[in-house]
Amino acid sequence: MCDIPRSDETPQSTETPQSTEQIAGSTEIVAIGEALVDVVARPGADPVEHPGGSPMNIAFGLARLGRPVTLVTEIGTDARGAAIAEHLRSAGVSLAPGSIREEPTSSATAHLGVDGSASYTFDLRWSLPAGLTAADPALASAGIVHAGSIAAFLEPGGSEVAALLAALAAGETPPLVTFDPNIRPSIVSDHAAVLARFEELAALAAVLKLSDEDASWLYPGADADEAADRILALGPGLVAVTRGGDGALLAAAEHRRAVAGIAVEVADTIGAGDSFMSALIDRLASLVDEGVPLDSLRDGHAFDSGRLGLLGDFAVRCAAITVSRPGANPPTRADIAD
Repeated sequence: MCDIPRSDETPQSTETPQSTEQIAGSTEIVAIGEALVDVVARPGADPVEHPGGSPMNIAFGLARLGRPVTLVTEIGTDARGAAIAEHLRSAGVSLAPGSIREEPTSSATAHLGVDGSASYTFDLRWSLPAGLTAADPALASAGIVHAGSIAAFLEPGGSEVAALLAALAAGETPPLVTFDPNIRPSIVSDHAAVLARFEELAALAAVLKLSDEDASWLYPGADADEAADRILALGPGLVAVTRGGDGALLAAAEHRRAVAGIAVEVADTIGAGDSFMSALIDRLASLVDEGVPLDSLRDGHAFDSGRLGLLGDFAVRCAAITVSRPGANPPTRADIAD
């Protein structure tokens, strides 16, 4: 039994995604970051390939929830890239122009243990589409922009993402920025450089989610509350720290709330973090749709204890559904209603 497992790079489900209709009048969302192929190596079985990558999975999860979402990414013209493009299309995710390149699609090999836990090795390349600026129509119309994971740190694209988010923040009508670092020490091992980039992007974010493992790596010796305090001081209005079987901590300017996990029979522990993040962004989009002032979301004053509980409970439920079935198979809104 488990609650919010920690693995965020997510081999995809072999089930056919359920179609979802977009929520009318919904805030538009753009996700920026890697899309890749996960090569899943299960004990005693031949490797199987599925579309993956944390930002792509978050975009996919948002589309499953009916949110209009565009993914800015980098995939090749090879068969792996075509599989990713079709996977996104099946859920209703729009692929930003320039995301398909004449180069191999990145890959990650997930080595699954007998308990369902995952470790990873990577073959990666990452940069933003050539010529992409804050004035791009998709970005200019976005109410929420999400960034994170490998794409926030792997060069040359990491610096490009930071510059793009800074340009968006300086615009006349800046979007709300969400950020999930999803630290992979095997890829980005320079602690000082990663911490500097993390804090640079955290300062631009309205909402930041990280796992307790991320927090421990970034701030050795700090517990979840201490890490949340340090991150809130950088500028986000809301910080969510997922804590495995102990649920999650949501901390804002004046309030914080510990949310219990939901005990489920775990099919595997992959995909929970991405599903949690998709759900958090979905609830943030709902607040924007309802007319909650953007400044109060940015500075955290919109998040009282009751609202934090609602946000956390919804995100935990989505994560629990995801881990209760094989692969990264995030819920639709109908799944949650059931």
